[in-house]
Amino acid sequence: MTAELTIYTIGFTKKSAEAFFESLRKSGAKHLLDIRFNNRSQLAGFAKKNDLNYFLRRIANMEYHEVRILAPEESVLKRYRKTGDWAAYERDYLEAIELRHAEDHIPSLLFEEGAVLLCSEAEPTYCHRRLAAEYLARTKPVDVKIVHL
Repeated sequence: MTAELTIYTIGFTKKSAEAFFESLRKSGAKHLLDIRFNNRSQLAGFAKKNDLNYFLRRIANMEYHEVRILAPEESVLKRYRKTGDWAAYERDYLEAIELRHAEDHIPSLLFEEGAVLLCSEAEPTYCHRRLAAEYLARTKPVDVKIVHL
């Protein structure tokens, strides 16, 4: 029997707090990995870093982890916002996290106990959380299933 691991991802945009926290709770994951470049913005509402840490513990029985090693570089974000060139963004982001050896900086136990990668985008298609999940899946010695909440 082959071992399997699940990496979850979620974005908070276009979700009510109720839908967001219920999705997290139902996932059964124990850890939320915040991989946003800017997690303190007023635009984040209930998902601002300090508030989120509190809500996760109280509502979803999850631990909050700021994982900047998976955040995109500011220059890459700015270039993407200016050009809209997703292929270039994807290439630059993946190159950056590969150079950082991001997988070596995140304890395996977090994934074994269940981890959710958090970003702001509503859908994973054009979001670095999808790229990060796919990258991390390739680095694991077991089969990995990616579930976008």
